[in-house]
Amino acid sequence: MKKTKIIGTIGPASRDIEILRELVKNGMDVARLNMKYADYDFCKDVIKKIEDINADLDANVAIMLDLKGADITVGNFTGGSAYLNRGDKIRIYMEELVGDSTKFSVSYPGLINDVKTNNIIKLNDGLIELVVLEKGPNYLMCEVSNGGFIENGKGVNVPDVKLNMPFLTDKDKQDIRFANEHHIDFLALSFISNSEHVLEVNDLLIELGNDHIGLISKIENEAAVDDIDEIIRVSEGVLLARGDLGVEMPMERIPGIQKAIISKCHVAGKISVIATEMLASMEHSIRPTRAEVSDVANAVLDGTDAVMLSGETTIGKYPVSTLATMAKIIESAEEDINYFELLDRAMRTERQDTTGSIAYSVVECANRLKCKAIVAPTMSGYTARKTSRFRPSCPILAISPNVDTVKSLALYFGVYPILIDDIRSFDKIMEKGRDLAKEYLNTEKRDRIIITGGYPFHEVKHTNFMKIEEL
Repeated sequence: MKKTKIIGTIGPASRDIEILRELVKNGMDVARLNMKYADYDFCKDVIKKIEDINADLDANVAIMLDLKGADITVGNFTGGSAYLNRGDKIRIYMEELVGDSTKFSVSYPGLINDVKTNNIIKLNDGLIELVVLEKGPNYLMCEVSNGGFIENGKGVNVPDVKLNMPFLTDKDKQDIRFANEHHIDFLALSFISNSEHVLEVNDLLIELGNDHIGLISKIENEAAVDDIDEIIRVSEGVLLARGDLGVEMPMERIPGIQKAIISKCHVAGKISVIATEMLASMEHSIRPTRAEVSDVANAVLDGTDAVMLSGETTIGKYPVSTLATMAKIIESAEEDINYFELLDRAMRTERQDTTGSIAYSVVECANRLKCKAIVAPTMSGYTARKTSRFRPSCPILAISPNVDTVKSLALYFGVYPILIDDIRSFDKIMEKGRDLAKEYLNTEKRDRIIITGGYPFHEVKHTNFMKIEEL
């Protein structure tokens, strides 16, 4: 049973209910809907299918909505694309027009005010680079320093330039309301630059009366990297979007940033997600490259909570095989995690409170005694989240009668949330814990589990007991 979670992005290649079912069976923990491409009819269809699959398989797959964000894109080209030759001069217009190899338009008219001469403008994930030469009345005159093909609607990045765009677009606000109405579990926030952007979304959720949705901040530019500590503090977790970040910053810096973010999230008890091109070759090939296998494994070894598939499961030829391959890599890498090192790092930064002290003791005992599972009855999810922070080598079976609590735990390392009937009796919880360990794990006689939580279950808000049980 893997402990690192997998987010699968749902698209044309994976929207069929049988494919979705296979993705869940092979280890998908969260289904992601990318609002840059998905419309509401598509989202409603996938949400309903995931609900049906959860009911059929007794699963608890959560739903993540990824906001489009205030991005900049190029307009349309004659024939759908154009080739920009190195050394050519090209005009970027602030008003909509049909482009060609000498001109094109952008979706953000304020770009002309934000950039200066000699600024770099990158197109198509950074494959094309332009240098701003001068400003016209309604256009930027640029020179192509790196050429290539550009297609309709491709992205525009302007590194080291602060763009005076509102963080939340009207579409984003509408999408947040949609998420609230359809009981979405996580929101991924695109193109944030600072913690204030996260708080802006949080304020909107407060207005909507929603205290369930977890906010996952996407790190996609240098400003977000600079404010990472505050962003982590106000978020449920962060997602390292290595594609956009690698356009905005030198790509050789990304591995170090990735390790730092995983560590910072672990210390803070927040979710870390690593994304972009993890198994990109499997969009077209049934086998990943060895470099991709190492990439996934290294994220797991560093202690990330989750990894994400994007194009591999939205438009790839082998969505189910790709997800199964990722799960296999994860399970193998988890055998080599230094769990005592992660436990020690968490303990050195833990607050001196009852829940933290018991969670540490639970995980230390579980590791030393080679327990098969930690069973954590929880109303709010707090016990399970705190235990996850100490990175036990065995799974955490988080049992709760609250469906919102169960879904909110879907991205935490090692936590397997299970929805149960409301049980108040201590003896019944002990019995249920033993039964679930036997049901979900390959247990044998005399195997040990640890049961931990807060008792009385509906009254105590902190963890106050641990009990070692022999099966």
